[in-house]
Amino acid sequence: MSRPKPQNILTSTAGSASAMATLVSEIERIPTPEEQLQPMPNDSFDCDVCVIGAGPGGYVAAIRAAQLGAKVVVVEKEYLGGTCLNWGCIPSKAMIASVERLQHIQHADKLAVEVPDGAKVNFEKFSARRDKIVQTQRGGIGILFKKNNIRHIEGFAKFVDAHTIEIGPWEGPRSEVRGPEGQGDKGPSEPNTQNPTPNTTQQRLSAKNFVLAMGSSCIRLNIPGLEGGREEGVWTSDDAVTAPFVPTSMLILGGGAVGVEFGYVFNGLGSKVTVVEMMPNLIPTMDTDLGVELGKLLGRQGIKVHTGATLERAEKTKDGWKCTVKKGTEVEEIEVQVVLLGVGRKANTEGMDLEKIGVKLHRRGVEVVDDSLKTHCPNVYAIGDVTGRIQLAHVASAEGIHAVTNILTGADKQFDYRAVPSCVYTVPEVASVGLTQSEAEAQGRDVTVGKFLFRPLGKAMAIAEQDGFVKVVADKQYGEVLGVHMIGAHVTDMIAAGVAAIKMEATLEVMAETIHAHPTMAEAMLEAYEDAMGHAIHKA
Repeated sequence: MSRPKPQNILTSTAGSASAMATLVSEIERIPTPEEQLQPMPNDSFDCDVCVIGAGPGGYVAAIRAAQLGAKVVVVEKEYLGGTCLNWGCIPSKAMIASVERLQHIQHADKLAVEVPDGAKVNFEKFSARRDKIVQTQRGGIGILFKKNNIRHIEGFAKFVDAHTIEIGPWEGPRSEVRGPEGQGDKGPSEPNTQNPTPNTTQQRLSAKNFVLAMGSSCIRLNIPGLEGGREEGVWTSDDAVTAPFVPTSMLILGGGAVGVEFGYVFNGLGSKVTVVEMMPNLIPTMDTDLGVELGKLLGRQGIKVHTGATLERAEKTKDGWKCTVKKGTEVEEIEVQVVLLGVGRKANTEGMDLEKIGVKLHRRGVEVVDDSLKTHCPNVYAIGDVTGRIQLAHVASAEGIHAVTNILTGADKQFDYRAVPSCVYTVPEVASVGLTQSEAEAQGRDVTVGKFLFRPLGKAMAIAEQDGFVKVVADKQYGEVLGVHMIGAHVTDMIAAGVAAIKMEATLEVMAETIHAHPTMAEAMLEAYEDAMGHAIHKA
């Protein structure tokens, strides 16, 4: 069947000049449309990704987002680098390094080195060195922001709606300033590399997506009679890392990483240190054998360790505090100049109106939907300490990369927490990754355990660092490595090999066949793998 021929309007009006003229006139009156650019999805926002917080999670997330092509703004209420750089990981490790060097000199005779005049710490230079490292690292973040065209706004952010924040001055307590002052709002051309001056104006910023990386802060435990702050001799870890003097005596409440690290530092500087931990062992989140060994070795250095104990109450004295420590039915009174609270941190979520936009909170911080790190507000992700999960700087950095990659690729990839290393930087160091022996057994696994001491190793003898051991936990049936735990010299560097083994789901056989250089401290890892298989070469 043939289709009807469409009517041609020009043909139908060919006999009518008047109609043609009318048609042409109507066409001429139609306005020529202006060219309209098709807006990109983010044109209605100030940026693609806004990261709130510039700690090791936030600044790393921001840089990776910029590398992936996003327009990025970072809002930080105080200093670039967050707690880790300014009051945690970096300055404390600088302090530890100075004390360790001092002890090397004090015990140099072990290596046949005579130091006739001895050694001492110049506390003013000690503090200046620590602060210089912080300033340099902080400036480096600003340079990286400039390189990646990241805008940095100094101020406190709270949400107006799911895509808008209001940024105003930070009204909370301002921490001790180290280094020259900067400016509050720096664009890509002028990064804020040091300490921004407080932002005194209000501004609004819209973003397609947000990453919450506000971190955490110290909390004060309610100990009867223990009142006051730094000036009264009640310190937090923030106070300890900027200590104005070396106390004659100190009680540290908490035997986790913070407590034992500062115990090592101040004991080495000359303080009489007591550590009180309510769990049966120090560093209670790590393998039990590590905590027991660390307690022995710190005790050998002169630190008094009370495990399974609590600080019941405190009473102010003329020179400090009289502390009542209870262990079971035993009660001991200990007088100290300073009490250091090394227990507990809280997520920095107050005053941000997070619940207003649908972000759910739990008692430890921001709740994420799953390991994609998305919150219950779909365009808002959360990373690091603010989630109340694993409070480690390297975890926050890895989560930051994971979150922005999910955001900018549209993926929903789940973060892998199987191979997360934990490190304690006392001397000796402690490092751990994967399941502890008790965790593996609690899961109903049939495990095999290998252990090897550093003591017989040639390298350990050569450098006079023979304390400690490596312990390996593996699945007995298939030989899969489940956990690697170490205490000794340089183990925070060696643990990377254990992380790789667990990440790659390696077996004992594979690791035992992996050649380890001789002479090294890492040979203890090889021997521990072999021991778990029942045939360590050098185990007596």
